[in-house]
Amino acid sequence: MVSIEKGKKKDKMALNTTTTSNSHLFMMFAVGGIIIHLLLTFYFVPSYQVCSEEYQYNDTKLSNIIRHSNGDYEYKIAVITDLDHHSKVKDSKKPKWESYMRYGKLIINKDKSLAKVFWDEDVISITSDISAGGRGMELSDLKVFDGNLVTIDDRTGLLYKIKKNKAYPWVFLNDGSGDTLKGIKGEWITVKDKHLYVGGLGKEWTTTEGVFVNHHPMFVKVISPSGSVKHVNWTDNFINIRKSVGIIYPGYMIHESVQWSDIHQKWFFMPRRASNETYTEATDEFMGTNYMIIANEDFTKIEYKQIGSRGDGARGYSAFQFVPETDDDIIVTLKSEEKDGVPVASYLSVYSLSNEKALLNETPLSGTFKYEGIEFV
Repeated sequence: MVSIEKGKKKDKMALNTTTTSNSHLFMMFAVGGIIIHLLLTFYFVPSYQVCSEEYQYNDTKLSNIIRHSNGDYEYKIAVITDLDHHSKVKDSKKPKWESYMRYGKLIINKDKSLAKVFWDEDVISITSDISAGGRGMELSDLKVFDGNLVTIDDRTGLLYKIKKNKAYPWVFLNDGSGDTLKGIKGEWITVKDKHLYVGGLGKEWTTTEGVFVNHHPMFVKVISPSGSVKHVNWTDNFINIRKSVGIIYPGYMIHESVQWSDIHQKWFFMPRRASNETYTEATDEFMGTNYMIIANEDFTKIEYKQIGSRGDGARGYSAFQFVPETDDDIIVTLKSEEKDGVPVASYLSVYSLSNEKALLNETPLSGTFKYEGIEFV
């Protein structure tokens, strides 16, 4: 009995010794593995900061200028519609919304005194199955950014990248200061310092009778190439812009076409509508403007000029772009016209800022569509 008990004790001690040795061995391997992992991470895996610093912005302009033998310049352009309530695709098995894109060419003569535009026959449907409140793909502008053609849906607040006539969702922009559930009603896009700027109407949000609700449309979104978003309060900027032409609240100014010029180092605004009177939906359709408002980078100096005739105010600017390789002197503009909230027509014109002369007077685009974006592609 004694020898058996002694044998058991020896076996138990041997087992404990083996277990302890195995535990020590495991700990040694584990600690060694952690040290190797940390060394590899430190020496071979770049930090987020390094990755950010090494990112190369894509300056590709997508557009190629063709120089003809007679000296004429040819540019390829694209325009896009906001179909509002009519954007839902009829007879689609699955709910789907669309916007129409059309391509054309803009010809400017050798001495840059005359322009012509020719349109492709095809009208291309750009679709998405993403909507808000049963509406979507109400696209409001076009801009080349980081080598991609970008657009904004003013119903959902989604930024899309358009590639080979397909829309790919990229970034969601919520309204106001960024703490709202509603998407921004984005109306214009421009690029400054390799960042995308997206803005809304630039006026106080009101009821259809002009009763104040909030300042959400007076915030601007600044988006990096990687998709990070800053929500910037431009309320004072927009107030000073309209004040430059003598408008004070409850008067208003609605913006749908804004561009930053690297060459001039200035902001350019071509308001769609403006009035010294309180906003009402009933009267707003005839408040179209012919203003161009120009501000320095920090909005401490603001001036304005008038481009052509305002007419009866039914037409208002919905988009514009600087024509490439003209030192940001020649612009191509879109105006749209609505009657009782229904699109009537859109018009394209070309204008020289230095000569204060139209190279092409307002020329209607075919179809009763509201074209709200134009870009060189």
